[in-house]
Amino acid sequence: MTNIKLMIADDHKLFREGIKALLAVTDDIEIIGEAEDGDAALKKSRELEPDVILMDINMPGLNGIRVTEQILEKQPQTRIIMLTMLEDDASIFHAMRAGARGYLLKGADPQEVLSVIRAVAEGQALFGPAIATRLMNYFKELSAKPAVSGTPFPELTERELEVLRLISQGLNNQEIAQKLFLSPKTVRNHITNIFSKLQVADRAQAIVRAREAGLHS
Repeated sequence: MTNIKLMIADDHKLFREGIKALLAVTDDIEIIGEAEDGDAALKKSRELEPDVILMDINMPGLNGIRVTEQILEKQPQTRIIMLTMLEDDASIFHAMRAGARGYLLKGADPQEVLSVIRAVAEGQALFGPAIATRLMNYFKELSAKPAVSGTPFPELTERELEVLRLISQGLNNQEIAQKLFLSPKTVRNHITNIFSKLQVADRAQAIVRAREAGLHS
């Protein structure tokens, strides 16, 4: 099994040392570098090409969200997890739009941190329980608002809009296929087209875009 190559970007040395101590006892995660500010994180990510980056948001120089955007523009294969003290809605959704595949609060349970690192390395988008609760509340509030007038996402075909609406309702590929009488492969193709047209990286970002546009019913 190939080790997960991980980089830590945080301006607090004590916190970086704590993360290194946590990961030192694992057999499958290798720390290949660390950065103390946004500019260093950008430079080292290009030099080291990590699989996963644990990224703080508030750092000197470029903040973690800007760094995430710039890294993923050149290295889309890199998976970034925000590990921060910030739990406000704006920070969470800006991070998701930037392409973060995970969002954890500092103080999260150590096993939770390890689980999210491994899941994100495998291609999943995962958020800690506290953040997941905020997302659910946000979506509930959006669902209570009237849908916006006009047709959202004119770049999508009618079928792609149907698929996106079902994604925003939490259906998986198999459930979407059954509901629309399509093959799972066709659903996957539609989802690939949706992600490309909306310029999103995963389902989490697609759901945010759909809910914000009122495409949830």
